[in-house]
Amino acid sequence: MDELLDLRRHAAAEPTRCALVCGDERLSYGELEALANRLAAVLRARGLQRGEHIASLVGNRPEGLALAWAAWRTGLYLTPVSTALAPAEVRYLVDDCDAKAVIVDKDQTSLAAAVVWPEGLQRLALRGGLAGFDDLRAETAAASPQPAAHEPPGALMMYTSGTTGAPKGVHRPLLPADWRGTPPFAADLIALFGVGGSDVRYLSTAPLYHAAPLRVALAVTAGGGTVFVMDRFDAGAALDLIEREAITHSQWVPVMFQRLLALPAERRARHHAPAHRTAIHGAAPCPPAVKRAMIDWWGPILLEYYSGSEGIGLTLITSEEALQRPGSVGRARKGTLHIADPEGRALSAGETGLVCFSGIAPFAYHKAPEKTASRTLPQGWQTFGDIGHVDADGYLYLTDRLDDMIISGGVNLYPQEIEAALREAPGVWDVAVVGVPDERFGERPVAFVVPARWHAAGVDTLLAELLAQAEQRLGRLKRPDAFYLVEDLPRSPTGKLLRRRLRDLLPKANGA
Repeated sequence: MDELLDLRRHAAAEPTRCALVCGDERLSYGELEALANRLAAVLRARGLQRGEHIASLVGNRPEGLALAWAAWRTGLYLTPVSTALAPAEVRYLVDDCDAKAVIVDKDQTSLAAAVVWPEGLQRLALRGGLAGFDDLRAETAAASPQPAAHEPPGALMMYTSGTTGAPKGVHRPLLPADWRGTPPFAADLIALFGVGGSDVRYLSTAPLYHAAPLRVALAVTAGGGTVFVMDRFDAGAALDLIEREAITHSQWVPVMFQRLLALPAERRARHHAPAHRTAIHGAAPCPPAVKRAMIDWWGPILLEYYSGSEGIGLTLITSEEALQRPGSVGRARKGTLHIADPEGRALSAGETGLVCFSGIAPFAYHKAPEKTASRTLPQGWQTFGDIGHVDADGYLYLTDRLDDMIISGGVNLYPQEIEAALREAPGVWDVAVVGVPDERFGERPVAFVVPARWHAAGVDTLLAELLAQAEQRLGRLKRPDAFYLVEDLPRSPTGKLLRRRLRDLLPKANGA
């Protein structure tokens, strides 16, 4: 491949080849290129200027990917907004990113109607049908499908998941107006995940408003492959797609693996997908037992990454490496990895501290210098906020999130360590631990447990197993003060645990 990979290159070379499949809708490279150009022309005609921000509220539709390419070609920052948010949360993101316009799809009619939109915001409806929004259908149809003479590069401005607090926008400066090359949101992923080439058939299982699914989908279209987008995740439907469409690459989060493994044994046994060569996963810790089970089933095709929306570094671990080093997320493949103590001093192999990276252009949280400072060490290293250690060979093991740490009686307790021990108890489907206020110790851990099966006798047995497991595996301070049985845990669509919402479950949970 030459050094410039871009949607336009493939549209010119093979305009009829399939670029994107969303349910029953299929767009060729020529059609996706034309739609991106038309949307870019509409944005320009509406007076949006280089460096300004737009937000989108679009589900897993072709327009969502085309809009990202359009923003790239008009010098705009694009912030995709989750369609799973509450109206007040949507308003917060639109305000915080300083959006001059919001582009909404008619599938989001109810949500859009419930949002109190700010004054002066251009409200644009992609496919019409939204009261109080300008219908873009006529404008888009009349716009030119050809590229503009001047196309300064824009950027994505993604927001963090907000698992422990309000989401934060990750801001990076725009490239020079005359810059030309493979878009940065695609270039590194093409190299890291091997998603460049016309033979790539990529299954996107998660919402495209999240950073990793959107960036990989963009990388595949920059590299010349075909993207298959699920409207919503379903384990059986995902297997069907992998088989029917000869999927070569896919992306997952650990909770999806759990759902796949929960399928009937006969369905799993007849799964046959010889073309499937890379199953990318990340976004949340994957229990070693789950990972082993997936490798036993699918073969050594799992490729795990550790990174974040801030983009300061990335580690990778292959299936073979993961079997040799259970629990590791691999070695650094982007940026230089460091482990630091609370004063910012480098720690040696085996010592636990703050996971940091250097060697990548620093990020800043949008309009939040104090939050940026909290993730930046004096020597310039930056962190996602995770705690961990490396072994003598440079393999990283994550302990927990700095923001999730529980301080009980002056001792640091890491929820992920407690969760890993409890997850091994028979009958546990899922588990999460948070700290709650305690007069004596300051904080104490409590555990929320999703049983594999619900029935009266089984609940009593499970609680006994949990108490025994905690006593056997965990020191006194680490043992949860209470176990709450719940039907499910609050997770984002990409599988990240929303610990800030766990405490809301306390009055509804059955405790022990």
